[in-house]
Amino acid sequence: MLAPDYDVVVVGAGFAGLAATWQLRKAGKKVRLIEARDRVGGRVWTEHLSPQLYIEKGGQWMGATQDRLRAYAQNFGVETFKTHTTGANLLHIEGKRKLYKGLIPSLSWPALLNLDYAIKRLNRMARTVNLTSPWLTHKAQEWDAMTLQYWLDKNLKFRAAHQLLTIGLEAIFAAHPSDISLLHALFYIKSGRDLETLMNVENGAQEERFVGGAQSIAEKIATECSTSLSLDTAALAIKQHENIVVVSTPIEEISARKAIIAIPPPLVSKLIFEPTLPAHQHQLFQRMFMGAVVKSYVLYERPFWRNQGLSGQAVTTDSPLQIWFDNSPAEGTVGVMTGFALARQAQNFMQKDTEERQAIATQTLVNLLGEKARNIDRYIDKSWHNEWWSGGCYAAIMPPGAWTGVGQYLRKPFIHLHWAGTETSDVWNGYIDGAIRSGERAAAEVLALL
Repeated sequence: MLAPDYDVVVVGAGFAGLAATWQLRKAGKKVRLIEARDRVGGRVWTEHLSPQLYIEKGGQWMGATQDRLRAYAQNFGVETFKTHTTGANLLHIEGKRKLYKGLIPSLSWPALLNLDYAIKRLNRMARTVNLTSPWLTHKAQEWDAMTLQYWLDKNLKFRAAHQLLTIGLEAIFAAHPSDISLLHALFYIKSGRDLETLMNVENGAQEERFVGGAQSIAEKIATECSTSLSLDTAALAIKQHENIVVVSTPIEEISARKAIIAIPPPLVSKLIFEPTLPAHQHQLFQRMFMGAVVKSYVLYERPFWRNQGLSGQAVTTDSPLQIWFDNSPAEGTVGVMTGFALARQAQNFMQKDTEERQAIATQTLVNLLGEKARNIDRYIDKSWHNEWWSGGCYAAIMPPGAWTGVGQYLRKPFIHLHWAGTETSDVWNGYIDGAIRSGERAAAEVLALL
């Protein structure tokens, strides 16, 4: 066997693959980074509609304690600005519109107490989870045998409390609670500190945005690693030999001493491996499923709701687009409202044609913001569960039984293969920060062996 062409080949140029490549190059290693798409960033994608206006089709926020993402933004000179929160938030439930401040909408006292109890109890349970090895958590078997939905049904006795927490959790996971392992939900909550952090804007996961868009960080890393990067280059098969690994693409075979696979776990099953992956690892990647999310963007001449004393943040039970944010540019020169259809709502929403989806989004905003919201300039949406190279968004999720059955294989190297991706991070799992952490971890694993 001839000497390998590279020290490391990295598959996938999302933030995990980019972070791994950057770290390896800084250590003086010869790296090849391949990406199936015609762009970098993975599930982070900023579309520029004009030199001054852009929309975030994928991940877009930086939150409290997301230290690695902040470090990369600072290192590559990408500035941030606060997500707009000034003004009252909106709740539209069963045809009634209410204003509220803070995280929790105004409910009846019994419903509010029930909701507070559920959030606090989930946080208490999450604090006991072993982040590095969730299957070793004291109650792992019990919690992994039930769904998040089962726990909600058992602990939320008031309809309004149940509705609102379900919407909040779907916004966090982009999946229905009946599909999610309770153990995975608790792991995810602790991974992002607590439920309040995951749901909040101020001091939470949605606190800051990036000037020029989140993808600009990925593009700047790619520029620095340009001699290693090949776009429009999909991995098809991976063959491992005694001392090298060979990644086959439609146009070439790339040999290296080690490989880092930095794609969503469910997409790993689309690759051909020789030798085949261990049965438990293959089963894990097959069992994990991607969340489903549609982001809808409604553009206006100005963010008129701000003059009405509204923040643009809204929750509604009367539309498939249940969560809304003010996503206007930093200068506020153009108004952009972004709505999220999540889980089963996302799948049903995308069965409608574009005109129907626009009509639903517009009417939802009329219900929330008033008749002025009917005068839209443009409507755009993005379905991530229909994208081939992602398979969904935000991240892959563990169903019941996966963590305790086969979860220990998620990050376990196989001969020359190492695994990255936000799903493999024990801190900020499912977020851009988690992707960066995973890439750095995988790079460190490889460097220790080279």
